[in-house]
Amino acid sequence: MTRSAALLGTLLLALAAPVAASAPIALVLHGGAGTLTPEALSPEKEAALRADLERALEAGHALLREGRPAREAVIAAVTVLEDSPHFNAGKGAVFTFDGGHELDAAVMEGHTRRAGAVAAVRRVRNPIRLAEAVMLHSPHVMLSGEGAEQFAASLGLALVEPDWFDTELRRQQWQKARSVSAAPRAAPGAERYFGTVGAVALDREGHLAAATSTGGMTNKRWGRIGDTPIIGAGTFADEACAVSATGWGEFFIRLNVAADICARVRYRGDRLVDAAEEVVLRRVPELGGDGGVIALDREGRMTMTFNTPGMYRAWVRPDGTRGTAIFRDP
Repeated sequence: MTRSAALLGTLLLALAAPVAASAPIALVLHGGAGTLTPEALSPEKEAALRADLERALEAGHALLREGRPAREAVIAAVTVLEDSPHFNAGKGAVFTFDGGHELDAAVMEGHTRRAGAVAAVRRVRNPIRLAEAVMLHSPHVMLSGEGAEQFAASLGLALVEPDWFDTELRRQQWQKARSVSAAPRAAPGAERYFGTVGAVALDREGHLAAATSTGGMTNKRWGRIGDTPIIGAGTFADEACAVSATGWGEFFIRLNVAADICARVRYRGDRLVDAAEEVVLRRVPELGGDGGVIALDREGRMTMTFNTPGMYRAWVRPDGTRGTAIFRDP
């Protein structure tokens, strides 16, 4: 190599370094939308919820600051929320009709369109990590039930006894749901399907990812699966947009909510916030559903859109400003 070529290479590296360092990173989390009112949430419970959202936010953002991929950031954040008893995912998952737990999760990487999902697993401590393993280590996109657990065991992922997911609050909600109605086709009360967790992230390379995890609907039966593990319904990412959803899954499946939002951005050039509001504030309620989404684009623009009284959420913007919110805070 000539001296001039070496000098040119050094100059190019010097010019590239500041660009990489200043490339935007961003992260948004949700812990579910719901009908809870400020009056019904004690200061102690609110503090605990916000603390866990902050811990999850920091777990994911720390990886982004290190230059790690968006996929790793959303997995890290969701894992923290799965281990918290305050959300309907992992520890704290709702009870099924039979008194057990059936957990769903999904992850998608936008620039590669790789995705992994699991449904109706009962013993996997962190379903989101199993969803990632399906994406990385299998030829499939979705595994379910016993087969998914066999796959988890083959990879050495943590398995627990089903009662590890129990919490007294979820048991009380289940007992209340059973006493209200035993009719299998009865419309669920809103408290029966909210609490799903999710994350969307933008990394230094300009890549996006989305991840979502849930215990599903309180008192669900017959192996019911909601929108969370269905790529395009509750979880989706492409080169320009990443979405994680929470709410009444049947409606999010029918409207393919997450993919619809990104399609509006990609094909029509809609602003992210406009796309999310059209789908969540108009199309979902028109069919009778409710819930919310978090969404992020490749410029770091974000929206947290919901049609319920509140949605647990946290964020770090590209400029480093961060926050947590539950209700329609300023």
